[in-house]
Amino acid sequence: MDRRVYLSAVCGVTASILAGCIGNGAGGDRTGQAGPADAEGNDTGPDGRREGEFAVETVAEGLEHPWGIAFLPEEARLFVTERDDGRLLLLDRESGEKVSIDGVPEVDAAGQGGLLDVTLHPEFPTEPWVYLTYSATNGDGRSTTHLGRGRFDRETAQLSEFDVLHAAEPFVDSDGHYGSRVVFGADGMVYLTVGDRQFKDFGPEHVSQDTTNELGSTLRLEPDGSVPEDNPFVGEDYPDVRDAIFSFGHRNAQGMAVHPETGELWQSEHGEQDGDEINVVEAGGNHGWPIATYGCIYGSGDSIGELPHEREDVVEPVYYWECNSGGFPPSGATFYEGDALPEWRGDLFVGNLAGRYLGHFVVDGRDVEELDPLLADRGWRIRAVEDAPNTGNLYVLIDDAPAPLVRLIPE
Repeated sequence: MDRRVYLSAVCGVTASILAGCIGNGAGGDRTGQAGPADAEGNDTGPDGRREGEFAVETVAEGLEHPWGIAFLPEEARLFVTERDDGRLLLLDRESGEKVSIDGVPEVDAAGQGGLLDVTLHPEFPTEPWVYLTYSATNGDGRSTTHLGRGRFDRETAQLSEFDVLHAAEPFVDSDGHYGSRVVFGADGMVYLTVGDRQFKDFGPEHVSQDTTNELGSTLRLEPDGSVPEDNPFVGEDYPDVRDAIFSFGHRNAQGMAVHPETGELWQSEHGEQDGDEINVVEAGGNHGWPIATYGCIYGSGDSIGELPHEREDVVEPVYYWECNSGGFPPSGATFYEGDALPEWRGDLFVGNLAGRYLGHFVVDGRDVEELDPLLADRGWRIRAVEDAPNTGNLYVLIDDAPAPLVRLIPE
């Protein structure tokens, strides 16, 4: 099927899966602007909210390139993954004590790979499944992004019955761009990002535009790893499209969050040179990479493809950093839903890696505005950010060795 008709063909039958197919995103400015100062001289955001009224508290230290975090409901513990060591830690966020969990799969820690993200079944602990994403190899040394789950035993502090639910096809000879964020959507399905594995053959034949494979895509799976019958490309009309694909045309989305009010799936995605994006993922949507991007080829400044707003067959980002802007190399993302810092409720927070700060965005529908950077004086590569469900404090995971886990609390 011609890729130009993918989006229009599937929108009518899959709109109910998430937010539906509304059309191209609005496209954002390269940078946000802080609002004026209030009467006391404190910087405020565009709607008058005050910035900077928080303190930074260290929760734990000595982590080794941590990548993902997941809070256990109704208790003071959380899981943390360590990428290179392939360790899953159970961490007490009151004492900072760490326990290594047994039963974790073997990972391939070369390059950007290793043990990556973690999330819990929505009905945890009744359904005591812990979901992990990681890179692993096949018999000939090629690797891919994996999703697996194990049953967590509180008494023995281990995962049992660990099972590989999905391995993105194909395995390739690369150690980069695994994507690998995983969340449960508002529909109870598992959503997993898979990167383009750094293929550089920019054009319509790129793996991210080739839906006979799962690279450069967002996958949608049942909690047991099977393919939902209502996925956008399931059925005899799409014989050459992988059934698990929910959206395609992605480069390397390392952040993903569910909007708390709309249920829409938001992603933060790396561009090539600049061209970083915030996207609202649409069922069956082609998100453009690399045929439509605001980024450019590393070191040259040359355009890679057309601009997203110039094509009717791709979904535009709702916010982006164009070529020569300096970009925003993004990682984990979350919508803040807590009560500890109520002026932030509903805002989007995205970790910045090379820029070494926490991005703060006001979201109104699909209009996005960036406020002043947070934690910009710390020199931290920020890998993940989540708010604790029972306290509302915002937890920030640093990519370093050794690295701290910190939280932002009311000052």
